[in-house]
Amino acid sequence: MKSAVRIVPPGKPIVGKASPPGSKSITNRALLLAALSKGESRLTGALKSDDTRYMAEALRRMGVGIKEPADDEFIIRGVDGRLKAPKEPLFIGNAGTAIRFLTAAAALADGPVTLDGDEHMRKRPIAPLIQALNALKVSAEAEADHPPVTVRPRGDFRGGRVEIDANLSSQYVSALLMLGACGSSLTEIALSRSKGGLIGARGYVDLTLAVMHDFGARAEANHDDTAWRVAPGGYRATNYTVEPDASAATYLWAAEALTAGRIDIGYPNRKFSQPDAGSAKLIGRFPHMPPVIEGSQMQDAVPTLAVLAAFNTRPVRFTGIANLRVKECDRISALSTELNRIRPGLAREEGDDLIVMGDPALAGQTLPARIETYSDHRIAMAFALMGLKIEGITILDPGCTAKTWPEYWDVLASLGVELAWED
Repeated sequence: MKSAVRIVPPGKPIVGKASPPGSKSITNRALLLAALSKGESRLTGALKSDDTRYMAEALRRMGVGIKEPADDEFIIRGVDGRLKAPKEPLFIGNAGTAIRFLTAAAALADGPVTLDGDEHMRKRPIAPLIQALNALKVSAEAEADHPPVTVRPRGDFRGGRVEIDANLSSQYVSALLMLGACGSSLTEIALSRSKGGLIGARGYVDLTLAVMHDFGARAEANHDDTAWRVAPGGYRATNYTVEPDASAATYLWAAEALTAGRIDIGYPNRKFSQPDAGSAKLIGRFPHMPPVIEGSQMQDAVPTLAVLAAFNTRPVRFTGIANLRVKECDRISALSTELNRIRPGLAREEGDDLIVMGDPALAGQTLPARIETYSDHRIAMAFALMGLKIEGITILDPGCTAKTWPEYWDVLASLGVELAWED
């Protein structure tokens, strides 16, 4: 991959067809549940990217048979909830779903499991999950509350009741839910009362439950979605189709809105089960998006919406997005910094809110800016959209999009967007 790419504004509506890749969130959940099942599962429509490759390779090293007969398929020979301890630490890159889900699943291994990642992963918090596992009699520890993580199973996972602080990430709850079905007795997971029962991106827990049900697990939430019960019984192998990635679709919806174009993504918006699909209605209101957008339930869509907000007819304040500070990078800071790199005063932070000063007059200007991406795929893909309307936008380290959408730049080019690459 080249070191940088400049986006040439097309100067006309973008019209065409483009398919988002399979959902990262669903692919990594389905990979794990298929691995824990008894029998052989086939996943179709799956994402092949850095994050899912890290998950698949880690599962292989834990005794799971995985074949890849096509670009969007996995065939998984499950181990019926009995994982093997790898001889060496598992390297997970910066795949947050993979390290959190596998940290919990390591409770099912036949020996100690160490999971590590790159320099960015070593800044991502995991203490609440470690504390919950220890409360469930699974020995786990992490250096300074961040990866690397070491899990030392104590034989069969017996389930039990645990409270967890999920304010930073719903993935902690999802990890415990998926583990719970492989326990020898009922597992109950409740949001920590001392933290006010808060949870980030609650919709992804619903997504986890849906995938678990498809693989035969029995799990349910209480009446106010602050606690969950998972019955023992494990998972059954199944043939599973992964829906397209809603977070990836936001870039196509935004490109369509910015250029008054029409892009057929080949999948009806109403069929998405992922929370980020909720951003489609907000994008549909562009350039008259509301003055306040509460982003807690569509966190991965916020970079896309923030870029759109730069061209909005009025300022937009993004609230409920504190968790963006502990994603692949501090996305609140990154969005503010890079918007201001394009034009000083275009954005600012107020606490954990982001305010973007909308200005339709930005479109058509020449504002040369070399956008730092912080090794964050979503910063790169979102700021590429700025280049559809502003001359001079160059994205550094464009290869970081391989984390979830390796073909992103090819897709833009297929839609008629000219890309000027730098060595």
